[in-house]
Amino acid sequence: MRIGLVSQWYPPEGVFIPGNLAQGLAERGHEVRVLTTFPSYPHGRTYPGWRQRWRHREEQGAVRVRRVPSYPSHDTSAARRVLSFASFAATSTVAGVSTLRGVDVTYVYHPPPTTVAAAALHRIARRTPVVLHVQDLWPESVLHSGMAPTGWASRAFAGGLTRLMRGAYRVAGAVVVISPTMADLVVRQGADPDRVRVVWNWTDDGLFRPVPASAEARAAIGHRGRCTVMFAGNLGLLQGIETAIRAAALVRDRMDLVLVGSGADEDAARRLAAGLGADNVRFVGRQPADRMADLYAAADWQLVCLRDLPALAGTIPSKLQAALACGVPVIGSVGGDAAALIGSAGVGLVAAPEDPRALAARFAEAAALAPAARAELGARARQVYLDRMSLSVGVDQFEDILTKAAAGARR
Repeated sequence: MRIGLVSQWYPPEGVFIPGNLAQGLAERGHEVRVLTTFPSYPHGRTYPGWRQRWRHREEQGAVRVRRVPSYPSHDTSAARRVLSFASFAATSTVAGVSTLRGVDVTYVYHPPPTTVAAAALHRIARRTPVVLHVQDLWPESVLHSGMAPTGWASRAFAGGLTRLMRGAYRVAGAVVVISPTMADLVVRQGADPDRVRVVWNWTDDGLFRPVPASAEARAAIGHRGRCTVMFAGNLGLLQGIETAIRAAALVRDRMDLVLVGSGADEDAARRLAAGLGADNVRFVGRQPADRMADLYAAADWQLVCLRDLPALAGTIPSKLQAALACGVPVIGSVGGDAAALIGSAGVGLVAAPEDPRALAARFAEAAALAPAARAELGARARQVYLDRMSLSVGVDQFEDILTKAAAGARR
């Protein structure tokens, strides 16, 4: 099969799903052509050593990659982000005329929805089927991210994004989502229920894996020989970091909370921890990806938390898969599908989102749990990941979806 893959985000950026999928499909004998832009995530600046230019091509093993220029932006300015998304839509559509010519099916990674433009052109002109992989619900997630305008402009912005998403769902022969609740939500937004499939996201299996806990890594997170819970990832406006800090402050005599990462809410989180006198909360900052498995092993638990928003009910934070892949038990301050997964799989403890007292109770329970019981949870977490969420499982599912989409178009 000849497969086109369109994504605004692609390795060496940390958005690994499209890159893993491209390599996995190529290893199975498929011809894979990638259409993307130059790496700039998460800082909004083109990576050092890269220069934006029109005729850039590279080969990554058997995968052919075409990069086109775009305006890089990852801040909270709606105007700059729209310019970034629109510029990639324009340049990828032009380049896609040649890059995607002759493919049997086109995979599109969302967000942003504008990425579907190049694939939509081929769907209209050549009837090439499209498989849309939805990671976030738009416009809802954008409206709560701090990027959207306010007042009448917000309503216009939301209306435009809603129409854009409905158009993307209509053009897609298959819509792949990351959780059962998200499947229900995209159907409500206009997707054909017969075309919607659920595929759990995987993590980067090469980076996130079980490793022994080292003294160096334990020192890096400030492990003091008592229960240590680690949150690793974006300290953003949707993560509910305030809840975690308030909960940790309530049980400061029994556990430590380590925050690894950075983001738009980091300064507010630091001020809150200082104001509460939460000396058991530590900020480690952003760490290299190849160090994360060691840091996961150094902590006793991983924290997954989100705000209590309807749009997030179908969200499965990527840090959940990373924790399970590393064989580390999880504490979830989440609702929806993430809470259901943690509870039904028996891989950790769950508290209602945005409820500091409920989360504090789970922190205390985690601190009291015997090491053997915690190790059993970790072993189960690893097995759940291998059985349901690993890269090989995901590639199996996408190969089936893409093959059926291509065959349906031929019929």
